[in-house]
Amino acid sequence: REVVQARVEIDPGVDSGRHWHPGEEIVYVLEGSLEYRVEGSPPVTLRPGQVVFIPARKVHAARNVGRGSGAELATYVVEKGKPLAVAAD
Repeated sequence: REVVQARVEIDPGVDSGRHWHPGEEIVYVLEGSLEYRVEGSPPVTLRPGQVVFIPARKVHAARNVGRGSGAELATYVVEKGKPLAVAAD
């Protein structure tokens, strides 16, 4: 397994699209208001400094529900050689 970190920026009104990861994802919101919809859980809106844990293989999506830029620090714990993200049907 390996850890991959990425800054993900989401423009106002933009949705990431439904997807999943082969490993866990830990999201730390850096700026803006971001809504997360994780399969089997009610939607949650997070602001800077807040965190959400997304279990491996859970279909989810993020959307910037604020008026300004949105950004998160995404930390993925994945198996080496697996794709980082997979689009959901």
